[in-house]
Amino acid sequence: MLPFSESDVARYVNESEEARACLGAAPGARLDLRLLAQGEYNVNYTVWDGERQLPFLVRVNTASQMGLDDQIGYEMGALRVLEPCGRTPRAYFADGSRRSFPFGVGIEELLPGRPLDYGCDLGRAVEALAYVHTVPVPAGCALMRPERPLRAMLDECAAMWRVYAEWAGADGAVVERAEAMAHRARALAEAAGDEAPVRCIVNTELNSGNFLVNDEAPTYIVDWEKPLVADPVQDLAHLLSPTTTFWKTDVLLSREQMRECLEAYVRAVDGRLEVAGLSERFDVYLTLTCLRGVTWCAMAKVGYAEGTHAAANESTAKKLDAYLSAAYLDEVWRRGGYA
Repeated sequence: MLPFSESDVARYVNESEEARACLGAAPGARLDLRLLAQGEYNVNYTVWDGERQLPFLVRVNTASQMGLDDQIGYEMGALRVLEPCGRTPRAYFADGSRRSFPFGVGIEELLPGRPLDYGCDLGRAVEALAYVHTVPVPAGCALMRPERPLRAMLDECAAMWRVYAEWAGADGAVVERAEAMAHRARALAEAAGDEAPVRCIVNTELNSGNFLVNDEAPTYIVDWEKPLVADPVQDLAHLLSPTTTFWKTDVLLSREQMRECLEAYVRAVDGRLEVAGLSERFDVYLTLTCLRGVTWCAMAKVGYAEGTHAAANESTAKKLDAYLSAAYLDEVWRRGGYA
């Protein structure tokens, strides 16, 4: 259950002169909010003026995966940098002070589209990524830039994994398989070295719901809560990993399908980004991404079991059990480059 109600957020929006100005609210007019979607760390609302829906989305952060004091400011700052690509929402407002409301609140553009269908939309997805990845990173960009991206991923996995490994309810079979995955991932990362020959702004969390697909208009990428300046291959690996495709669907892509997507991405980039070594780096990032997915689910399992996850929902609880099952972990081992 959320620690705030829809009416709580609406009250904040209606009482904030800055937020009302961003939304174009007429003096004295009351704006209403309606729940659009709830993720693990954010809750999104559409904005209504009577029966008229406004082209804005109000986003409330319930926690920061990155340990940031101003998570919403970081996210909206990323959107402002990415605005020239035309494939991300425009950012209009950010209040991470938590003075008038106990959580960060942002306002961004409400974009059209449907979630990604892995059966027919992967070409549109990699085309959108090509637009995003070729946005120049401005001097002094405030986004985090891990010096050693693979090591940063391994460290993140280790921190998440400790939460589960030290939990009294940890499943011994899950512990055994996850620790074997971690050993293999570390070996691959060390053999590959840890340089990012290409740097751009990456989303890092590209499940099917992060895409808004349009048949006769651009495909957009939304939910920018964890962007970094890092290797573009990190996004490609996350997009195609079995720990991503299975999250909102039951799809598990073959290695041939992954290869075809990488080729489509190279065509979409069309020389605007260096792609030498992309396939080799993809294999390493895929293995680490699978480890990240499993360790995140293990960490989240503890939060759900202990009742400490602020934005918990039933569908995620069921999916966590599926991700930590022996059958699924075997699939990840086989498809993620561990075998």
